[in-house]
Amino acid sequence: MGQLSQRESVLQYAQNRYGAEPEYLWAKYPGYAVLRHPGSRKWFGAIMDIPRSRLGLDGDGTVDIIDVKCGPIMVGSLLAQDGFLPAYHMSKGSWVSILLDGTVPNEQLFTLLELSYDSVAPKT
Repeated sequence: MGQLSQRESVLQYAQNRYGAEPEYLWAKYPGYAVLRHPGSRKWFGAIMDIPRSRLGLDGDGTVDIIDVKCGPIMVGSLLAQDGFLPAYHMSKGSWVSILLDGTVPNEQLFTLLELSYDSVAPKT
């Protein structure tokens, strides 16, 4: 069996850790999936395949990204690192896009996904 793509690894992690199944909401965009918190039903991740040119990246074709929610201070510091971009189609102040091309290690990706998950949890 081959190694999982980073996209597949994220989806598997979200399912195993949070019980979050990807939801494919748009027939026009079959590569777009959202991850919802089971308690609040709010999104904590959005995975998309985006043309590289739409993200200001060199090269042809598409690249997988995930949008995760985080605070504005964290957004600012993450954008200074390779593999992070201003959020695609989300609030740029509280979301960030992460390239799923191996630039960002899974460990860091999963930590940010957990922060995003916790940020949309129901308030008790």
